[in-house]
Amino acid sequence: MNFWPEFLASSWGREFVAGGFGGIGGVITGYPLDTIRIWQQQSSKASSAFSILRNVVATGGPAALYKGMAAPLASVTFQNAMVFQIYAVLSQALDSSVSATDPPSYKGVVLGGFGTGAFQSLILTPVELVKIRLQLQNNSYTKLHQSDPYKGPVSVATSIFRTEGIKGMYRGLTITLLRDAPSHGFYFYTYEYLSEQLHPGCRKSGQESLNTMLVAGGLAGVASWVSCYPLDVVKTRLQAQSLSSPQKYTGIVDCFGRIVKDEGYHMLWRGLGTTVARAFVVNGAIFSSYEIALRCLFNNRSIQK
Repeated sequence: MNFWPEFLASSWGREFVAGGFGGIGGVITGYPLDTIRIWQQQSSKASSAFSILRNVVATGGPAALYKGMAAPLASVTFQNAMVFQIYAVLSQALDSSVSATDPPSYKGVVLGGFGTGAFQSLILTPVELVKIRLQLQNNSYTKLHQSDPYKGPVSVATSIFRTEGIKGMYRGLTITLLRDAPSHGFYFYTYEYLSEQLHPGCRKSGQESLNTMLVAGGLAGVASWVSCYPLDVVKTRLQAQSLSSPQKYTGIVDCFGRIVKDEGYHMLWRGLGTTVARAFVVNGAIFSSYEIALRCLFNNRSIQK
């Protein structure tokens, strides 16, 4: 019974709980737009976000926009807690010229973000694989080559593990690593830099306003997605493949080349508008939820209005 008070009394405990709140807030606010993004990336036909939204709702109802959400929602508490905690450790450790009592340098921020993104890809690859398979279940190509519909994330994971083994659960790991490591460097740098510009001195005081968190967090998400979007398109295509369906692409380079040759360079940026809109909303919610939860746990830290 004493576990939770002792857990919350530690820095790691607070980071886990606050990171969990941040992740949950981000998933719930942005998941419908994420579903539309996945459909746009997988389809070879040019369709607007609105037409895809109308099609998804017409065929599966509003709940179809949240199909596959259980997988990322179940993992966000651990994932986000680890992301924020590892970033805090690495951003200080990778630039020893800065005192532990001072905020990390921008060099430490970039390197810490890079390392955090690399670590996150190990956790995120199986989760996104399951999510993408569920989100594309009503896609015409998937319907054509899938014998039995998935009933949920457990059904997807079981099917993948049974037919492809543990290696199959990590399909897309390399492209996820290439996407997440650099983009997290952009992500944390943009947040730290913009926070300081919008609220001078807040990096040291830790007292950025709610508006600062929302705007800096939102723009950090936009910057990170713009920096890695073509890689995300390739990742979606590769993870949508399974051993039970024809292997359209043999690897990352082949996927890049065939997309450009068959569909044009613009395909590598299809869905960017939807993604940017989602990124602003989601990451504003993540940083705000994280900071608010962290301050509530510390009690003596307040939010400027």
